[in-house]
This record gives sequence, structure tokens and C-alpha cells, in this order.
Amino acid sequence: MIKCSGNKAGLQKYRQMKVIFIIVIVLHIIAMTLAASLAWGQSELRQCVVHSYTSQIGAREATGHNDGEKAEKYLLSTGLSKGYAWCAAFVNWNLMQCGVITGKSAWSPAWFPIDRIVYLRGKAIKRWPLPGDVFGIWFRSKKRIAHVGFVDTWSSGSGLVTVEGNTNKAGSREGDGVYKKWRMKSQVHNVANWIND
Repeated sequence: MIKCSGNKAGLQKYRQMKVIFIIVIVLHIIAMTLAASLAWGQSELRQCVVHSYTSQIGAREATGHNDGEKAEKYLLSTGLSKGYAWCAAFVNWNLMQCGVITGKSAWSPAWFPIDRIVYLRGKAIKRWPLPGDVFGIWFRSKKRIAHVGFVDTWSSGSGLVTVEGNTNKAGSREGDGVYKKWRMKSQVHNVANWIND
């Protein structure tokens, strides 16, 4: 065993500097993580919305007629009861869980006022879509946006990952539950930001 015969004050100062160095490194890591999170649009509010809608994946209707505990809970957030299409109500309920002020609408087109649109028909208007933004799909037969959900991942390629209510494995607008889906960007007509971060 080797004994250090240095001065105690010098050893204590060395230990203090070591502790300060470790604290500085930890604070630096925290700051970098926060900066990276904000740079990717992952504010605390946006993270809350992503967590909320992700927690609903797998929810299913009771009988396939826009009913069941979860579907009715989403519809109730817009003032409606069972039996109505609920993709927009799903969006509303999740945003409200995080304190986002919404229009409380179950009408899909209402989720795209001009001042909230960030992406329109293949072009970034204000920025590229982020997780938690609301996407809309245009249906020619209806001549309007008739299905909405959340952008979960906007890839650099031709597709995106979504989380949507009142859909199914085939991507119907009248489905049976909440699904995580892969869609073509060409299907997306509008994307809106309701999180304001």
C-alpha cells in the first residue's frame, strides 16, 4: 500500500474540484439533452401529447358502431355521445389531456384553420410536421378532409408514422379502434400545429 504524504488541504481541494467537475459534466449532459429535445420540437407539452395518444394505441370499439368505453370517452370530450365518427374526437381528447386549448370539435375540417397549418399538400408552409401535430386526409367523395389523426414520425422518405382513432389495419376512416399506422405522405392533405411551441 502506497501512502500519500501530500498536504491535506491540497488533497481536499483536489476532491472538491473533482466533485465540481462531475457536477459540471452532469449539468452539461442535462442541458444538451434539453437542447436536443427542443431542437426536435419535443417541448414538455408536445411530449405530453405524444405520451397521451401513444397510451391509447390498442383501444377498440365495443361492437364496431362507434361505441365502447374509450370511443365514448373521446366523443364526450366534444359534447357527443356514442354512434358518431370519432377520429377528430380522439385528437381533441388527447390534446385536452395535456391542457391544450382546442375547438372541441368532432368535425375533421375544423382542425385546420389557416393560422395553424404548417404543411399543405406536399409543402412545408411554416415548418416540417412534428410528433403531436394533427394530420388530415382529403376524401374526394366528401370534398373535404374526412379523417384526422396525429403525426408520430415524419420521415425523410415518402412515408410517415401516425396514431389515429376510428381506423383499422386497412386505414379506413370508419374503423374499430386506435392504431399506429404507416401512411404515404401523398395521402396527407394538411398538417396543423395545436401545441404552439
